[in-house]
Amino acid sequence: MSGPQPGMPGGFPGAPGALAGPPQKKLDPDSIPSITQVIEDDKARLGGQVFSTNIRGQVPPLVTTDFTVHDQGNASPRFIRCTTYSLPCTAELAKQCQVPLASIIKPFAKLPNNETPLYVVNHGETGPIRCNRCKAYMCPYMQFIDGGRRYQCSFCNCINEVPVFYFQHLDHMGRRVDFYERPELSLGSYEFDATLDYCKNNKPPNPPAYIFMIDVSYSNIKSGLVKLICDELKTLLEKLPREDGAEASAIKVGFVTYNKVLHFYNVKSALAQPQMMVVSDTAEMFVPLLDGFLVNYQDSRAVIYNLLDQIPDMFADTSESETVFAPVIQAGVEAFKAAECSGKLFIFHSSMPTAEAPGKLKNRDDRKLVSTDKEKTLFQPQKGVYEQLSKDCVAQGCCVDLFLFPSQYLDLATMADVPSHTGGSIHKYNNFQVETDGEHFLRDLRKDLQKSLGFDAVMRVRTSTGFRATDFFGAVYMNNTTDVEMAAVDCDKAVTVEFKHDDTLSEETGALIQCALLYTTIGGQRRLRIHNISLNCTSQLSEMYKCCETDSLINFFAKSAYRAILNQPVKNVSDILVNQTAHMLACYRKNCASPSAASQLILPDSMKVFPVYMNSLMKTAPLVGSTELSTDDRAHQRLSVMGMGVEDTQLQLYPRLIPLHDVDVSGEAVPAPVRCSEERLTDSGLFLLENGQSIFLWLGQASPPDLIQSLFNAPSLAHLQQGHMFTLPELDNPLSKKVRSIIGELLEKRPYSMKLQIVRQRDKPEMLFRQFLVEDKGLHGGTSYMDFLCYVHREIRQLLT
Repeated sequence: MSGPQPGMPGGFPGAPGALAGPPQKKLDPDSIPSITQVIEDDKARLGGQVFSTNIRGQVPPLVTTDFTVHDQGNASPRFIRCTTYSLPCTAELAKQCQVPLASIIKPFAKLPNNETPLYVVNHGETGPIRCNRCKAYMCPYMQFIDGGRRYQCSFCNCINEVPVFYFQHLDHMGRRVDFYERPELSLGSYEFDATLDYCKNNKPPNPPAYIFMIDVSYSNIKSGLVKLICDELKTLLEKLPREDGAEASAIKVGFVTYNKVLHFYNVKSALAQPQMMVVSDTAEMFVPLLDGFLVNYQDSRAVIYNLLDQIPDMFADTSESETVFAPVIQAGVEAFKAAECSGKLFIFHSSMPTAEAPGKLKNRDDRKLVSTDKEKTLFQPQKGVYEQLSKDCVAQGCCVDLFLFPSQYLDLATMADVPSHTGGSIHKYNNFQVETDGEHFLRDLRKDLQKSLGFDAVMRVRTSTGFRATDFFGAVYMNNTTDVEMAAVDCDKAVTVEFKHDDTLSEETGALIQCALLYTTIGGQRRLRIHNISLNCTSQLSEMYKCCETDSLINFFAKSAYRAILNQPVKNVSDILVNQTAHMLACYRKNCASPSAASQLILPDSMKVFPVYMNSLMKTAPLVGSTELSTDDRAHQRLSVMGMGVEDTQLQLYPRLIPLHDVDVSGEAVPAPVRCSEERLTDSGLFLLENGQSIFLWLGQASPPDLIQSLFNAPSLAHLQQGHMFTLPELDNPLSKKVRSIIGELLEKRPYSMKLQIVRQRDKPEMLFRQFLVEDKGLHGGTSYMDFLCYVHREIRQLLT
């Protein structure tokens, strides 16, 4: 097949997949490919349907489409998505098209209620069955031969004996008779109970623990934050995650407060009052008590309640404003070591650690470095103490979740280095105020504390012969080139894995990927979680392009660009992104499209909106050389994206802009989003914009008074308070209920909480909102989508001549 045939996908007005004529100054914005249109089309075609995974190399519906997965031998796209589902057969072809070959793996992805949770397989004393040579786990791709007595591994072709207990006869098709009874033979994803060989020191693990570490320095006490945390924990600890079917959570809890020194609390259930022990020698960190520090919450509830009541009062008169930070993490690691368990530290911290102690930091924020060759140093963590801490944390299975409440620069690049290598999350609340940010922070804390996750995890990605995993991007630690180590991995974290050829792939056998994750459950069991996927291989570039997935490609490019800025100037990285975009599209034009005038821009159907995402990526804070952006904010966005899955990067790079002024208040439906551009806003309109990190309600200056009355209980826009507004009042009318329910559902659905910002057209805060209209020119530099498309088109034409 040679490129788009008449009537084939890929077309927008003009010609199949073409923009007619030389790029004129005034192209019609409606004639260039639109993300909202692509999303709506996919929903119309595949929304609400069942996606069965029984076919090799099948391209799934988009991440923005609601569908149900039926696992029939390949992992659900919720667990694994790929940049293309048809790999080029040779390294030459791959080099020619420059399309990265990668998978985005989210091993703990949440499954909707109507999909079956993973089966757990137990092979008894012998443990999971594995190939003797390459150690791949038993899966649907293994070929049983010799009447079922042996099997050939599809990854390395080695022939293995079938253990006696596992023997089963084959049917006339050569399939085992018990094929459908065994998850590992018929499903793409499943778990194995791990034997003691898979445990540290060959003994079963203890259940994990959570330690809450609260900075009680002056600013946190004064803002009311410490009291807010203590009050919330009283109810939140009732909701610690537990194994399915378990009565109570097996997770133990502990409490530390700190400023320049650390205070540990004994909350043993036999005590009438909690006891405090102070460690002031922060250079040699140790945990002053073993018994009574990590406890079962249900047993010690009364003592813990007492403690949470007392903490805000104990430090009410503090004037201590200096803090330590590295020793706090060190204390958590030591506590887990002593208890022989893995776990998570929840650290609530406000300022740069300047007190004399290991890991003390000094201000190195220098915006003069922006747009110079030294800009990369702003993103690099300071070496030494924190590097070693990451290593110690991973070795112990200690994950760090960091909640930051800064009022000025605090060197986030260094402070967030440990969370970003231990599978942790980094939350940041600038100039925190309880009234406006309290709920927003508590939503994050609740989500974080209740997430399903695995601890002390190691992931291996195996492939069939001809290609291999070469690079890994994520909130992970790599001690060697193959083992991806994660102190914890939760349902939102994804690892992006790049593959390279080391031989020719065969169209007949295809390509296989097996991701195996060894981890400890929240109940303290050692398990292996296996995800398998089979892809096609092709010697036709047109087939490879047809099976590409733009949302996965952009996830890969975002992570690889965000890693690259650690080592080279931001400008170089941006140039590479543009060149590679032009190269990928020129290769399609040259090899796959039917002949047409050079002045036509022809894009593969699967990538027709790729330039929108790429242009948006280049306008994100880490890649924009602007001195107006805060260094900490840039570092924060860089690190957040490294752990994201495909859904999250898609939304971050193309926010949803939802018109609410004519919403059907009686129906279930949410209005279809419109394109992210100022041209789509109307003076009399009301729009909601969200990208998974921020959420805005935009009010046009001519908003009808009855709309304003229904939502704000005010007669007109002019009556609303000037400046920043953050909440919608709870009013008893259909419009208010509908809008609040739409916002509530979004807050529920996204991995992070978002703080609602209400902005009026032409008010000052509207500038914040405008930077999310990604089809327009960037506020801090960066071109509009239209200009970028014309620029890429020129680059393509140069490459072709």
